[in-house]
Amino acid sequence: MDVKTLQDNLAYYGQEHLLKFWPSLTDEQRTLLYEDLASLDLAEVTDILQHCNITPSEENGKLDELLQPIPSEHHGSLSRTSPDLLDIYRKEGLRQIAEGRVAVLLLAGGQGTRLGVNYPKGMYDVGLPSQKTLYHLQGERIVRLEHLAGELTGKRGSIPWYIMTSEHTMEPTLEFFASHNYFGLRKENIVMFEQGMLPCFTFDGKIIQQSPWKTAKAPDGNGGLYRALRKKEIIDDMERRGIKYIHVYCVDNILVKMADPVFIGYCINKGANCAAKVVEKSFPMEPVGVVCKVAGKYQVVEYSEITPRTAQKRGPDGRLMFNAANICNHFFTFEFLRDVTNSNNLKHHIARKKIPYTNDNGQKVKPDKPNGIKLEKFVFDVFEFTNKFAVWEVLRKNEFSPLKNSDGAEKDTPTTAREDLFDLHRRYLENAGGKIAEVNGHSVSLIHNGSSVYQNGTTNGHGHHNNDGSDTQNNSIKPYSKRVEVCEISPLVTYDGEGLEELVKGKTFVPPVILDFPHEHNFHQNGPTNIRSD
Repeated sequence: MDVKTLQDNLAYYGQEHLLKFWPSLTDEQRTLLYEDLASLDLAEVTDILQHCNITPSEENGKLDELLQPIPSEHHGSLSRTSPDLLDIYRKEGLRQIAEGRVAVLLLAGGQGTRLGVNYPKGMYDVGLPSQKTLYHLQGERIVRLEHLAGELTGKRGSIPWYIMTSEHTMEPTLEFFASHNYFGLRKENIVMFEQGMLPCFTFDGKIIQQSPWKTAKAPDGNGGLYRALRKKEIIDDMERRGIKYIHVYCVDNILVKMADPVFIGYCINKGANCAAKVVEKSFPMEPVGVVCKVAGKYQVVEYSEITPRTAQKRGPDGRLMFNAANICNHFFTFEFLRDVTNSNNLKHHIARKKIPYTNDNGQKVKPDKPNGIKLEKFVFDVFEFTNKFAVWEVLRKNEFSPLKNSDGAEKDTPTTAREDLFDLHRRYLENAGGKIAEVNGHSVSLIHNGSSVYQNGTTNGHGHHNNDGSDTQNNSIKPYSKRVEVCEISPLVTYDGEGLEELVKGKTFVPPVILDFPHEHNFHQNGPTNIRSD
C-alpha cells in the first residue's frame, strides 16, 4: 500500500480527513480503507460536485414562462394514427429486429424494499396463475418478438438484453436468470453490468465517512446509466454487435412492450435520435413528470415545478397543453447514445439527505435531518442534447402499470399490476373474437396444462420456483379481485394480441382463462394449452 501517495492525493483534493482514523485501525481495516479510497476517482467526483445542477423551487414561477409543449409534428399518438401507418411502423421495427440492429436496455433498479422484499424487483411475482415474475414476462416478450421478426422477414435476428443492476443485486440477478434457463434467450445475448456509486458529501464538500474504514456512497441515479455504459464498455459491446437502435425502460412496468416495433418504426420514420414514449395525464395536477420544452430545449419537468395555472392550460383541441406524462420508456440511436455517453456535459443533481456518518470519536451517528448530499443524474437528462426529438403517446391501460408499492397502498401495487395485465389480456381475447363467460360472477373452472392445475389463480399438484430459487409451493398469492376476470396469455402466445384469432374466435371461455404453451421455449413447434371453450 502506497499510503504516502494516497495521503498526498487526498490532501490535494481537500479530503485528507478520510485518513484521520488510520492510526487506530487494524491491518485488515487499513486494507479495506486503502482499497476504498484508492478506488475513488477524486478528480472526477470533485469536478462533479462543482458542476451540480440545482434549480431552487422559488424559480417555479419563472419556469412557467419558459415552458413550451412538444411541437405537434414531433408528437405522435398511437390512438390518432391510421391502422395502415401503424402497420408501416410495425413492419419497419420488425425488419430492424430481424437484422439484429435493436437492443433493449433495462434499468433494473435495486431491491424491492417498498414491496417488502429483499431481492431484486424484477424477481417479484405479482400473483399470476403462471407465477411468472417481471423478468420472466419481459424475457418471453423478447422471445416472441424475435419470432415475429423472423416470420415477417425469414431472418431470425437476436435482441440483446442489457441489464443495469445495482451493486447488491448483480449476483442474485445472475443466479435467477441462470436458474430459469435465461427464459429461452441465448445466454450470450444477456449482458449485465453494475450501476455506478458516488461518494456522499457534506454541505461544505467533504466526503462523508460511513465507518472509520469506509466512505459513504450512494447509487448515481438512473442517469448514471451513461457513466456505466462507458466505464463497463457496454457501448463498445453494442458497436461490435452492430446495434443501431436502443429501447431503454424501467423494470417495474408489468405492461412494458419490449423493443416495441411500432415505437421503433415511428422514431425511424421521424428521423429521431432520441425519443420518449408517454401516456396522457389523467388530470391536470397528476403528480407525474411532463415531457416538454424549456427555453427551446427538450426535458422532463417535475410536476412540483409546474404551477396549477400552467398545468391546466389547454390547446385548441381541448386537450391539456402539457399532457405528455413521462413513463421512463425511451428510444436512442446508437450514435446519440455513444455521443452522450462520451460527453462531460451531463450535470448531476443534488439530493439533500440524512446520511449516517462516523463522528470524530469514531461513533456511528444517524442524523434526524439532512446533513449531506447525494449526487445523481436522471436518464432523461440527455433530452436537452438533441434537436431530433420525438414523442410517441400510447394508452395507459395498454402499456403502463408500474409496480412500486406493497398491497394496501392506494395505487401501483401487486394487485393493480396483476389486474391491469388480466384486463389487457381479456381485451386481447375479445378483440380476436373470443368471449369470457360469467358463472354466477365467480371463477369456477379447472384448467389443465399437463403439469399443473389452475383454479381461481392457485396451483395444485406441483410446486414452482419461488423467488428465492427453491422449488417449494408458493402459497403467498393473494385472492383476485372480483371485478377483473382471471385471464393470462403467455407472451409466447402473443406479443400484443396478434395471432389469437385462430385460437379464440367464436369461442366462449370460462374463467380463469390461461393460454400458454406446454414447452415454453419451443412454442413455435407446439400448439397452445389451457384453452377451454363452451
